[in-house]
Amino acid sequence: QVRLTESGGGLMQAGGSLRLSCEVSGFISSTSAVAWFRQAPGKEREFVAAITWRGANKAYGDSQKGRFTISIDNAVNAVYLQMNSLKPEDTAVYYCAARDRFITTQPADFPSWGQGTQVTVSS
Repeated sequence: QVRLTESGGGLMQAGGSLRLSCEVSGFISSTSAVAWFRQAPGKEREFVAAITWRGANKAYGDSQKGRFTISIDNAVNAVYLQMNSLKPEDTAVYYCAARDRFITTQPADFPSWGQGTQVTVSS
């Protein structure tokens, strides 16, 4: 069973930066993928970014390209989301999720989820 723990959320002014961390524990294979999703109040869960466990492949949602960067540190089993040029519309609860196959952008494809971390961006 994979366990994921997010951290790093908080309150930030527009234009600022935050780095989210996702600590991964339990069994995870070299073919696994870890993704970040976010969910704002009243909205569906949205794909943000994903990375394969060895870091060879990455994917980003359209609204995050050029502003967000996903990375992985296999030495400490952590996945990071560097968020720059934050906008008020980035306000949401950010979740990391894992699956044992290739990257997809659909929340239903990920069986393992963290508890989420709140990101609030003020204008």
